[in-house]
Amino acid sequence: MVDVAIISGSESDKEIAVKATKVLDDIGYSYDVQVISAHRNPDELDDYVTSSDAKVFITIAGLSAALPGVVASKTEKPVIGVPVNTKLGGLDALLSTAQMPPGVPVATVGIDNGKNAANLAIRILNMLKK
Repeated sequence: MVDVAIISGSESDKEIAVKATKVLDDIGYSYDVQVISAHRNPDELDDYVTSSDAKVFITIAGLSAALPGVVASKTEKPVIGVPVNTKLGGLDALLSTAQMPPGVPVATVGIDNGKNAANLAIRILNMLKK
């Protein structure tokens, strides 16, 4: 069992995932890191999310940033979205991550801010312990 599942939509997002894992390592929470595109691998993503025993998901995506919303649509667990600066200064990804429809919540942190995503995941995990 892992505490946090970290999913990025592309190998190019690895640097942001590392920012998150460093914070989780410092605190001692366990995690699993996967690269699964919501567009290129929808069935693999569905299988991973529905079978994961993680308590919190961190999703990292740029461009259309569909990954956070797709993950949130498949689980009742908390989902944290990290928009990536790939085009337009990351604003396209930020808006895609933050503007979820009712019933599909995604907590959104700043552009490229894997550290804050991990810090938010830690706060959620600490609340779950109480």
